[in-house]
Amino acid sequence: MKKISIVGAGNTGSTAAHWIAERELADVVLLDVVEGMPQGKSLDLLEAMPIIGKDAHVMGTNNYEDTKGSDIIIITAGIARKPGMSREDLLKTNAEIVGKAAKETLKHSPNAFYIVLTNPLDTMAYLTQKVTGLPRERVIGQAGILDSARMRAFVAMEAGVSVENVQCYVLGGHGDEMVPLTRHSNIAGIPLKEYFPADKLEAIVNRTRKGGGEIVNLLKTGSAYYAPSMACVQMAEAILKDKKLIVPCATLMQGDYGLNDMYFGVPVMLGAGGMEKVIEYKFDADEKAMFEKSAASVKESHDALKSVVSL
Repeated sequence: MKKISIVGAGNTGSTAAHWIAERELADVVLLDVVEGMPQGKSLDLLEAMPIIGKDAHVMGTNNYEDTKGSDIIIITAGIARKPGMSREDLLKTNAEIVGKAAKETLKHSPNAFYIVLTNPLDTMAYLTQKVTGLPRERVIGQAGILDSARMRAFVAMEAGVSVENVQCYVLGGHGDEMVPLTRHSNIAGIPLKEYFPADKLEAIVNRTRKGGGEIVNLLKTGSAYYAPSMACVQMAEAILKDKKLIVPCATLMQGDYGLNDMYFGVPVMLGAGGMEKVIEYKFDADEKAMFEKSAASVKESHDALKSVVSL
């Protein structure tokens, strides 16, 4: 059985463990700094396996040595932004947490692939790649799958069709400047622009952009975790099963789409080699403008990271 270690046993990490074990995709190690918490959650999940007839092994730990020999490391650890906290404070704190997680896991699993979820997502993926020194193929950020899934859910709700009939593609940074490609999105092959009036489509796009914030506002404390964790699991499954799955992910740009030395959400192919290929779409003028605006916003976050952490 393959092995996936998840750093951060909060809602997102433990839910990812749930999805992985339920699918019998891999054995799971759930790691957290809080003593007892990952052990308790893992034991509870392990005790559910006989009920669903799955033989995935789940263990919780506070020790990085237990992650040894992992095929995939998923990093969800970090803090949410608290009232009165500046973005720079959040960036510095999460950079320390993610940086340590990346370095410590790499010692024990030098051949692992990394999937990064901690916010600010693109910037934390960039940090992970820099501190590990791994090729871009092995460090990928999760954002576009989640944003695209939110858009697919909203389109299906508005159109009254199955989510399976809806294909949507959201690129760019994971934030308000994300780039929903309505021209490339469709319902059973029919472009969204032909299916919805312009105002309805714009409302769907705006709801997608603010999808994370909508959930935060409803929950009052905490943020989304079911869909974000499932998005990580889809990425892990594509790598472990060599699916050659094309999905939007944050990857290190090396001249792709005219961008360099930054992580950014673009369509990639995921397979046994990790991020095997960047797929380049042809943009119209409006899409190009949105894409460039989003890239500028993400670049600012990267620059802010460099001002608080030496890379």
